Amino acid sequence: MGPLLAGISVALAATSLEGMTNTAQKVAAGWAATTGTMALTWAITGRGFPFGPGDERNSASPLRALPADIGAPLFAGVLLTAAVALIAMAGTDRPHRYARPVLLGYLGLVVAALLAVVPDGRVLTFAGYLPMMIGGLPFGWPPVDYSTIFTWPLAVMVWSILGGVLIARAAVRWNRRTRRSCEECGRTPDGGGWTSAESARRWGRVAVWVAAVIPAMYAAVRIAWALGFPLGIDSGFLDEMHRTGLVWAGLGLAAFALAGSVLTLGLTQRWGEVFPRWIPFARGHRVPIRLATIPASLVSVFVLSGSVSLLTADGSEALFDRQDLAARLPMMLWPLWAVALGAAAYGYHLRRRGACPRCDEESRPAPGLVRGSRPGAY
Repeated sequence: MGPLLAGISVALAATSLEGMTNTAQKVAAGWAATTGTMALTWAITGRGFPFGPGDERNSASPLRALPADIGAPLFAGVLLTAAVALIAMAGTDRPHRYARPVLLGYLGLVVAALLAVVPDGRVLTFAGYLPMMIGGLPFGWPPVDYSTIFTWPLAVMVWSILGGVLIARAAVRWNRRTRRSCEECGRTPDGGGWTSAESARRWGRVAVWVAAVIPAMYAAVRIAWALGFPLGIDSGFLDEMHRTGLVWAGLGLAAFALAGSVLTLGLTQRWGEVFPRWIPFARGHRVPIRLATIPASLVSVFVLSGSVSLLTADGSEALFDRQDLAARLPMMLWPLWAVALGAAAYGYHLRRRGACPRCDEESRPAPGLVRGSRPGAY
């Protein structure tokens, strides 16, 4: 398999991307070719593969049993093939009737793997503790060895998430272009349907409430522990957490979870469109759409990968044990949280987006949260 992958890699290196008019596809193909070539070096040298039995902290990784001699060439083959697919897609706006679903289906599987299988719960844990680590760094808190946190596997996971987003964006744009809708915004001349501003206002509100309630449930459990109530756990374990200080780290996570819930609710509130008066320098100005959608989308991806990790980790069958269900129920709802938060962010985008600079189409404004305001404000 090595010579075949090497041949694909050389062919990709010799392929000119000048004919690719879509920047998104250029970047995605470059990422896939570069990362596939890196994986090929893992396969040839036998060193560098970040997952499998060689990863000392892999108990929650879906790839923990994947040996390097299989995983490295598998990564290389999948990613180099994805690069070829992206280049092939860039070369035509009128694909064969069978080519279109094959190309989109393959890249869809690659995106799912890069976003939900390659990363594990460590990415979500890192994102949750990062604000505390930054704030406590000058004071030497929390007392952790940062070399055990900033690891090679974590770096590859973050890089994989970046690649998944790039490939997804390229595939979505090509799909729009080949079905004769606007490549930039996805609008069609016959109207928006479920993507119209009015429709997004309705289903987006439901998604927002679901995405806000689940992290609030998670926070409630951790706050109860900090207050001394053994909600969903035995009192001995709670005493141990108080003795070691672990309960206060949980309280910090609860605070950020509650903050996330409040910010999620902002996706359907007036203050989610216009900065409140108490915010210096920004008061009265419109909230840029991407300021809300990018963080929400990233958290959605982190929670999705954490969900897969949680459900496939060693001992995951204990999640479905009826005993101590109150402590585990919020985490069992993480897959729903991930989907709802992604939908809430997309609904916010659809409701507020303005006229498209490419097709000059504009959604009919939904009944406004902000009277007399213009859509858009990216």
